[in-house]
Amino acid sequence: MRIAVCDDEEAQCILLSGYLKEWGKSRDIVTDISCFSDAETFLFDWEERAEDCLKAADLPDPAEPAAVCGYDLLVLDIEMGAVSGMELAKKIRRENEEIPILFITGYERYMAQGYEVAALHYLMKPVRREKLFQVLDGLGRKRKPEEKLVFPTPEGHILLPAERIWYVEAMGHDCVLCAAEDKRQIRMSMGEAVRILGGREGFVQCHRSYLVNLRHISAIVRAEIVMDDGTRLPISRRMQKEVNQAFIRNYR
Repeated sequence: MRIAVCDDEEAQCILLSGYLKEWGKSRDIVTDISCFSDAETFLFDWEERAEDCLKAADLPDPAEPAAVCGYDLLVLDIEMGAVSGMELAKKIRRENEEIPILFITGYERYMAQGYEVAALHYLMKPVRREKLFQVLDGLGRKRKPEEKLVFPTPEGHILLPAERIWYVEAMGHDCVLCAAEDKRQIRMSMGEAVRILGGREGFVQCHRSYLVNLRHISAIVRAEIVMDDGTRLPISRRMQKEVNQAFIRNYR
Protein backbone atom coordinates (compact mmCIF):
# COMPACT_ATOMS: atom_id res chain seq x y z
CA MET A 1 0.00 0.00 0.00
CA ARG A 2 1.58 3.28 -1.17
CA ILE A 3 0.92 6.16 1.24
CA ALA A 4 2.01 9.80 0.96
CA VAL A 5 2.24 11.94 4.10
CA CYS A 6 2.47 15.70 3.56
CA ASP A 7 3.18 17.73 6.71
CA ASP A 8 5.56 20.63 7.31
CA GLU A 9 6.36 19.42 10.85
CA GLU A 10 9.12 16.80 10.77
CA ALA A 11 8.08 15.35 14.11
CA GLN A 12 4.51 14.87 12.84
CA CYS A 13 5.77 13.10 9.69
CA ILE A 14 7.88 10.76 11.81
CA LEU A 15 4.96 10.05 14.16
CA LEU A 16 2.46 9.36 11.37
CA SER A 17 4.94 7.21 9.42
CA GLY A 18 5.54 5.14 12.53
CA TYR A 19 1.81 4.64 13.10
CA LEU A 20 1.22 3.75 9.44
CA LYS A 21 4.04 1.18 9.44
CA GLU A 22 2.77 -0.30 12.70
CA TRP A 23 -0.75 -0.55 11.28
CA GLY A 24 0.50 -2.25 8.11
CA LYS A 25 2.62 -4.75 10.06
CA SER A 26 -0.27 -5.62 12.40
CA ARG A 27 -2.60 -6.18 9.41
CA ASP A 28 -0.01 -8.02 7.30
CA ILE A 29 -0.07 -5.22 4.71
CA VAL A 30 3.14 -4.07 3.05
CA THR A 31 3.30 -0.26 3.31
CA ASP A 32 5.48 2.06 1.26
CA ILE A 33 5.40 5.50 2.92
CA SER A 34 6.72 8.73 1.40
CA CYS A 35 6.95 11.93 3.46
CA PHE A 36 6.85 15.47 2.06
CA SER A 37 7.46 18.71 3.94
CA ASP A 38 5.33 20.91 1.67
CA ALA A 39 2.66 20.74 -1.03
CA GLU A 40 5.02 21.90 -3.80
CA THR A 41 7.42 18.99 -3.24
CA PHE A 42 4.54 16.54 -3.19
CA LEU A 43 3.07 17.94 -6.43
CA PHE A 44 6.44 17.56 -8.15
CA ASP A 45 6.54 13.90 -7.11
CA TRP A 46 2.85 13.43 -8.09
CA GLU A 47 3.49 14.74 -11.61
CA GLU A 48 6.64 12.65 -12.00
CA ARG A 49 4.74 9.52 -11.02
CA ALA A 50 1.98 10.37 -13.51
CA GLU A 51 4.59 10.65 -16.29
CA ASP A 52 6.22 7.37 -15.24
CA CYS A 53 2.82 5.73 -15.22
CA LEU A 54 2.17 6.80 -18.82
CA LYS A 55 5.58 5.47 -19.91
CA ALA A 56 5.05 2.20 -18.07
CA ALA A 57 1.72 1.70 -19.82
CA ASP A 58 3.67 1.11 -23.04
CA LEU A 59 5.85 -1.62 -21.50
CA PRO A 60 5.22 -5.28 -22.41
CA ASP A 61 4.90 -6.39 -18.76
CA PRO A 62 1.36 -5.46 -17.60
CA ALA A 63 2.41 -5.67 -13.94
CA GLU A 64 4.98 -2.91 -14.33
CA PRO A 65 2.66 0.14 -14.20
CA ALA A 66 1.41 -0.74 -10.73
CA ALA A 67 4.92 -0.23 -9.35
CA VAL A 68 5.17 3.39 -10.43
CA CYS A 69 1.62 4.73 -10.52
CA GLY A 70 0.44 7.12 -7.81
CA TYR A 71 -0.58 6.41 -4.23
CA ASP A 72 -3.30 4.45 -2.49
CA LEU A 73 -3.81 7.04 0.28
CA LEU A 74 -2.90 10.68 0.92
CA VAL A 75 -2.46 11.93 4.50
CA LEU A 76 -2.43 15.74 4.35
CA ASP A 77 -1.84 18.36 7.01
CA ILE A 78 -4.12 21.33 6.35
CA GLU A 79 -2.03 24.13 7.87
CA MET A 80 1.13 24.27 5.75
CA GLY A 81 3.14 26.98 3.99
CA ALA A 82 2.35 28.67 0.68
CA VAL A 83 -0.07 25.93 -0.41
CA SER A 84 -2.37 24.47 2.26
CA GLY A 85 -3.43 20.84 2.43
CA MET A 86 -6.94 21.86 1.37
CA GLU A 87 -5.63 23.66 -1.73
CA LEU A 88 -3.45 20.65 -2.48
CA ALA A 89 -6.44 18.31 -2.21
CA LYS A 90 -8.43 20.47 -4.66
CA LYS A 91 -5.57 20.24 -7.18
CA ILE A 92 -5.43 16.47 -6.77
CA ARG A 93 -9.19 16.11 -7.18
CA ARG A 94 -9.06 17.78 -10.61
CA GLU A 95 -7.02 14.79 -11.79
CA ASN A 96 -8.12 12.00 -9.48
CA GLU A 97 -11.57 11.69 -7.90
CA GLU A 98 -11.00 8.28 -6.34
CA ILE A 99 -7.86 8.45 -4.20
CA PRO A 100 -8.71 8.53 -0.46
CA ILE A 101 -7.60 11.72 1.32
CA LEU A 102 -7.19 11.82 5.10
CA PHE A 103 -6.80 15.28 6.64
CA ILE A 104 -4.80 16.03 9.77
CA THR A 105 -5.63 19.35 11.42
CA GLY A 106 -5.42 21.24 14.66
CA TYR A 107 -8.46 23.39 13.91
CA GLU A 108 -12.10 22.30 13.68
CA ARG A 109 -13.02 25.23 11.41
CA TYR A 110 -11.75 23.29 8.39
CA MET A 111 -14.12 20.35 8.86
CA ALA A 112 -16.88 21.55 6.53
CA GLN A 113 -14.46 22.20 3.65
CA GLY A 114 -13.59 18.52 3.47
CA TYR A 115 -16.86 17.74 1.69
CA GLU A 116 -15.67 19.83 -1.26
CA VAL A 117 -12.91 17.30 -1.90
CA ALA A 118 -14.72 14.17 -0.62
CA ALA A 119 -12.29 13.66 2.27
CA LEU A 120 -12.14 10.17 3.75
CA HIS A 121 -11.88 11.52 7.30
CA TYR A 122 -10.48 14.20 9.57
CA LEU A 123 -8.19 13.52 12.50
CA MET A 124 -7.50 16.23 15.05
CA LYS A 125 -3.98 16.79 16.38
CA PRO A 126 -2.51 15.21 18.37
CA VAL A 127 -3.38 12.15 16.29
CA ARG A 128 -4.43 9.14 18.35
CA ARG A 129 -3.02 5.81 17.20
CA GLU A 130 -6.28 3.93 17.84
CA LYS A 131 -8.36 6.43 15.87
CA LEU A 132 -5.96 6.34 12.91
CA PHE A 133 -6.06 2.52 12.90
CA GLN A 134 -9.86 2.61 12.90
CA VAL A 135 -9.92 4.91 9.86
CA LEU A 136 -7.37 2.79 8.00
CA ASP A 137 -9.29 -0.41 8.76
CA GLY A 138 -12.45 1.19 7.37
CA LEU A 139 -10.58 2.03 4.18
CA GLY A 140 -10.00 -1.65 3.50
CA ARG A 141 -13.62 -2.70 3.91
CA LYS A 142 -15.94 -2.82 0.96
CA ARG A 143 -18.30 0.07 1.56
CA LYS A 144 -22.01 -0.58 1.34
CA PRO A 145 -24.18 1.99 -0.42
CA GLU A 146 -25.21 4.65 2.08
CA GLU A 147 -28.75 4.10 3.28
CA LYS A 148 -30.47 7.46 3.50
CA LEU A 149 -33.03 8.17 6.19
CA VAL A 150 -35.92 10.64 5.95
CA PHE A 151 -36.07 13.44 8.53
CA PRO A 152 -38.83 16.08 8.75
CA THR A 153 -37.59 19.69 9.08
CA PRO A 154 -39.44 23.04 9.30
CA GLU A 155 -38.70 23.53 5.60
CA GLY A 156 -39.68 20.04 4.46
CA HIS A 157 -38.17 16.56 4.46
CA ILE A 158 -34.46 15.83 4.00
CA LEU A 159 -32.54 12.63 3.20
CA LEU A 160 -29.39 11.98 5.21
CA PRO A 161 -27.21 8.86 5.67
CA ALA A 162 -26.99 7.78 9.31
CA GLU A 163 -23.19 7.66 9.26
CA ARG A 164 -23.04 11.36 8.36
CA ILE A 165 -24.73 12.24 11.66
CA TRP A 166 -22.26 12.95 14.48
CA TYR A 167 -24.83 13.40 17.23
CA VAL A 168 -28.45 14.36 17.89
CA GLU A 169 -29.26 17.03 20.46
CA ALA A 170 -32.69 17.56 22.02
CA MET A 171 -33.94 21.12 21.60
CA GLY A 172 -37.31 21.68 23.25
CA HIS A 173 -39.88 19.42 21.61
CA ASP A 174 -37.63 18.97 18.56
CA CYS A 175 -34.04 17.85 17.92
CA VAL A 176 -31.00 19.07 16.06
CA LEU A 177 -29.01 16.76 13.78
CA CYS A 178 -25.34 17.72 14.10
CA ALA A 179 -22.97 16.69 11.31
CA ALA A 180 -19.47 17.89 10.49
CA GLU A 181 -20.67 20.39 7.91
CA ASP A 182 -23.87 21.75 9.44
CA LYS A 183 -26.72 21.46 11.92
CA ARG A 184 -30.34 20.80 10.98
CA GLN A 185 -33.44 21.20 13.13
CA ILE A 186 -35.79 18.25 12.74
CA ARG A 187 -39.42 17.89 13.78
CA MET A 188 -38.77 14.89 15.96
CA SER A 189 -38.51 14.21 19.70
CA MET A 190 -35.46 12.57 21.24
CA GLY A 191 -37.57 9.47 21.84
CA GLU A 192 -38.35 9.23 18.12
CA ALA A 193 -34.69 9.84 17.22
CA VAL A 194 -33.63 7.03 19.55
CA ARG A 195 -36.19 4.69 17.95
CA ILE A 196 -34.83 5.46 14.46
CA LEU A 197 -31.09 5.64 15.17
CA GLY A 198 -30.60 3.98 18.56
CA GLY A 199 -31.02 0.48 17.17
CA ARG A 200 -28.43 1.06 14.46
CA GLU A 201 -24.84 -0.05 14.86
CA GLY A 202 -22.67 2.78 16.13
CA PHE A 203 -25.27 4.90 17.93
CA VAL A 204 -25.65 5.14 21.69
CA GLN A 205 -27.54 7.52 23.95
CA CYS A 206 -25.13 9.18 26.36
CA HIS A 207 -27.56 11.59 28.03
CA ARG A 208 -31.29 12.23 27.94
CA SER A 209 -30.55 15.13 25.58
CA TYR A 210 -27.87 13.50 23.39
CA LEU A 211 -27.61 10.53 21.04
CA VAL A 212 -24.09 10.08 19.67
CA ASN A 213 -22.45 8.27 16.75
CA LEU A 214 -19.51 6.24 18.11
CA ARG A 215 -17.66 6.51 14.79
CA HIS A 216 -16.99 10.18 15.43
CA ILE A 217 -15.87 9.97 19.05
CA SER A 218 -12.24 10.84 19.68
CA ALA A 219 -12.14 10.11 23.42
CA ILE A 220 -14.13 9.67 26.61
CA VAL A 221 -12.80 11.79 29.45
CA ARG A 222 -14.46 11.22 32.83
CA ALA A 223 -18.12 12.19 32.32
CA GLU A 224 -17.66 13.74 28.87
CA ILE A 225 -17.44 12.57 25.27
CA VAL A 226 -14.93 14.36 23.05
CA MET A 227 -15.90 14.33 19.36
CA ASP A 228 -13.39 14.35 16.50
CA ASP A 229 -13.78 18.12 16.10
CA GLY A 230 -13.26 18.79 19.82
CA THR A 231 -16.96 19.20 20.72
CA ARG A 232 -17.69 17.91 24.25
CA LEU A 233 -20.93 16.17 25.16
CA PRO A 234 -22.06 15.15 28.66
CA ILE A 235 -22.51 11.56 29.80
CA SER A 236 -25.14 11.00 32.46
CA ARG A 237 -24.13 8.86 35.43
CA ARG A 238 -26.88 6.33 34.60
CA MET A 239 -25.57 5.81 31.05
CA GLN A 240 -21.82 5.92 31.77
CA LYS A 241 -21.26 2.16 31.86
CA GLU A 242 -23.22 1.50 28.65
CA VAL A 243 -21.41 4.28 26.77
CA ASN A 244 -17.96 3.09 27.83
CA GLN A 245 -18.74 -0.51 26.86
CA ALA A 246 -20.14 0.57 23.47
CA PHE A 247 -17.05 2.73 22.85
CA ILE A 248 -14.69 -0.17 23.58
CA ARG A 249 -16.73 -2.59 21.42
CA ASN A 250 -16.66 -0.13 18.53
CA TYR A 251 -12.86 0.06 18.53
CA ARG A 252 -12.44 -3.67 18.86
